[in-house]
Amino acid sequence: MRKKIPFTFIIIVLFVAGFSCNTVYQSQSLQHNNYRINETQRKDSALLNFLQPYQEQVNKTMNDVVGTADKSLDKKQPEGTLGNFMVDAFLSMAEEKYATKADAAFLNFGGIRLTQLPAGNVTTGKIFELMPFDNLLILQKLKGDILQQLLDLTAAKGGWPLAGITMQIKDKKAVNVMIGGKPLDPNAVYTTVNSDFVANGGDNADMLRNIPQITNGYLMRDAIFDYIKKMKSQGKNIHADIQNRVTHAQ
Repeated sequence: MRKKIPFTFIIIVLFVAGFSCNTVYQSQSLQHNNYRINETQRKDSALLNFLQPYQEQVNKTMNDVVGTADKSLDKKQPEGTLGNFMVDAFLSMAEEKYATKADAAFLNFGGIRLTQLPAGNVTTGKIFELMPFDNLLILQKLKGDILQQLLDLTAAKGGWPLAGITMQIKDKKAVNVMIGGKPLDPNAVYTTVNSDFVANGGDNADMLRNIPQITNGYLMRDAIFDYIKKMKSQGKNIHADIQNRVTHAQ
């Protein structure tokens, strides 16, 4: 005796078969609506209760004091105290975490996400504001001529924070470049500390795209935290000065 096949089953089979015969689905129309979330929206009390213990823990962690700034550090070009503090941290901690001597460290100016780190207590949350992205602190070995191209880029952009290097800006080019107190040698190879963002060509650093990166997964933000701890262990606070690392040629 043959079993009768349900009509609904036939419809489903035909529906699936119809889709399987088409390799491309094209939408006939696309509509969207914008919704603004603000204080007037009805709150989900159950969700708020669920999130409350996590929110309290996050707030407590973000309010933890990690160090003290002797004075306000500012984001400025061609050189600023906030940028100097950050690249000093990157150079110091990269040498420690990678167990190697580095010649220079860089930070793209746009990578500094605060205009000022105020004097006084510095919290975990403030460092997250300063460096919110999970960018990696990496090493690259750059030949001098490639390094010159990178420095020319920083000059054209008004000056980036640098450690281990002094230079002047003239006609949007890097001139009088000194590394470790010696003039830049276009044929020498320098060990540099950078972010994976810039090393991958970010902020127009195309000259770095094909340069191998040395990485162990160490975050730039963690380097700042570790540097602050290192300074505290030496009895020092968060501090940086203008040292004429980047100036305009007269």
